Amino acid sequence: MPTIAPSSDRLARIAQARELVFQGQNSLSSAGWGAGVSAGIAQSWQRCLAMGLQPNQAVGFDAVSAQQMRRVQEASRPLVQAAQPVLVELARAIADIRYFAILTNAQGIVVDVHGPVDRQDRRADVIARVGVDLSEKAVGTTAISAALSELQPVWLHRGEHFFQDTGIYSCAGAPVFGPDGLCAGMLDLTGIETTERPALKHLVRRSARSIENSWLLSTAHALVLRLNWPGNQPGDDSDGLLTLDTEGHIVGANPTARQMLSLSPASLGETLHASEVFASPWENLFDAANRQGQSQELPLWSGLRLQTQALRAGTSAPALQPQATAHRISAAAKPLKDRQTEMIHEAVNQARGNVAEAARALGISRATVYRKLGAPKS
Repeated sequence: MPTIAPSSDRLARIAQARELVFQGQNSLSSAGWGAGVSAGIAQSWQRCLAMGLQPNQAVGFDAVSAQQMRRVQEASRPLVQAAQPVLVELARAIADIRYFAILTNAQGIVVDVHGPVDRQDRRADVIARVGVDLSEKAVGTTAISAALSELQPVWLHRGEHFFQDTGIYSCAGAPVFGPDGLCAGMLDLTGIETTERPALKHLVRRSARSIENSWLLSTAHALVLRLNWPGNQPGDDSDGLLTLDTEGHIVGANPTARQMLSLSPASLGETLHASEVFASPWENLFDAANRQGQSQELPLWSGLRLQTQALRAGTSAPALQPQATAHRISAAAKPLKDRQTEMIHEAVNQARGNVAEAARALGISRATVYRKLGAPKS
């Protein structure tokens, strides 16, 4: 997989940013510290300093108590169950590059681990354990704490971690949202003293999306609505997903659907009805489900229109989930080179053909994108 180059220059810019921030130059913009790190990472460093932490402190990687872990495991059961098939396939996809996957709850406590963890290497063993507290207050700035704070996918390399003890790690992280729209945890990919691979931010974001969709479709519902913008037929993990009960109340939605429909996270005891979102009789959604797999354009009260596919609960899981799973298994079984090319293709598609934007998202050069796609430079 391509890396950003030169690595030594990248590490030097990170070191420069650390020196400026740790000297207390809080008012500098990201450009002011040489674009060595993002503003979010610098802010995390500042929070660590405000908590009284020092970069040269030893990190204990302590586990929570057995009693607290029982509570965490019970609360995280739906997240862990939804993540299991995704983590198995993800572990296969990253096995060749010496990274492993960590799943935490929203407080940064590890609830599951998958992948090639070298238990003979203490640096891997101390963090890849269920029950370890990897929150910002416990281990400083990491992809885990940054993703949970920023609620966005992140990439951290070596010295971007706050503590010197954690400067051996390179990590990609993405938050995982539950059907209620609240952050339930995060997915992390970690390597130790390994090559920087910022494209993993794209992979971890895709995997988090798969977990969210699997979780949503496993919850009780009567109807699933797959949403996309006109001109884009619903049918893959990039769709918005909305679930309804028999009375038309919205019982869950994935983050994509919440963005499309401007839905806020669900509040306790409050429900939103489909008639408050769609500017057409909600009963028609159930009628549309009888037309196997057909999609239709529906108006929203916002004035926009969405391409919508309605499927009843009895048909959604068999029709959609195995298809997505089979696609992921097929992708995981392919050679690493082919998986890299697929990731680049998807990034370019998401950037609507803008190669420069796709290259920035993956952390590689435009020339690398052109070379992998076999397209002429323009």
